[in-house]
Amino acid sequence: MLHTRIKICGIQDADTAHAAIDAGADAIGLVFVEKSPRYVTLEQAKAITQALSDDAVSVGLFVDYPPDTVRATLDAVGLTVAQLHGHESIDDMDELAGYPIWKALPFDEDFPRIASTWDHDPRVEALLVDTPPTGGLTGGSGITFDWAGLANVKNHFAKPIILAGGLTPDNVGEAIRTVRPYAVDVSSGVESARGVKDIGLIKAFCEAVRAADDTISTL
Repeated sequence: MLHTRIKICGIQDADTAHAAIDAGADAIGLVFVEKSPRYVTLEQAKAITQALSDDAVSVGLFVDYPPDTVRATLDAVGLTVAQLHGHESIDDMDELAGYPIWKALPFDEDFPRIASTWDHDPRVEALLVDTPPTGGLTGGSGITFDWAGLANVKNHFAKPIILAGGLTPDNVGEAIRTVRPYAVDVSSGVESARGVKDIGLIKAFCEAVRAADDTISTL
């Protein structure tokens, strides 16, 4: 049976984190980017991870942080995965040894070339494919990209593909059927206002993912 993993990103409190996991999410994301409306402090992040069960995956999102700072944050908060959205180099990965890395890349004309480099690094667990940055923000734009284009090149890569960028309860089924990703990642698509998560939308998103999985499994 197909099981597309679900990550709810931009969580800012323990109650919402619990609600996301209860709704069927496999992972929650914490944003350590100060200009983001979804930013969390170390204290907020610790309160969230300490309230989660040991099997819940907690992902820290970073943009161009020094690798030693990323490492220190992962250690201090007790995060499971580092999700890197900036201009990190392969050499930066040495500092993060022992932590799974999800490397976020925009789906643009340079994607196949850049993704190939990260795809061959054993320290990278997955490639997260997102909409190219808009308004200075990497992620959380609510804008989709060319899913069919990604589907055409996805099989060139060995790493699992995590699909992000403009996903909502209404379109995630089509996205899954088109791309067949390992996982989907949503933030703005489950918000009632910018940065404010809506439990009802989180539940609807998870239900839409499971419905899409069921449809594909019966083909």
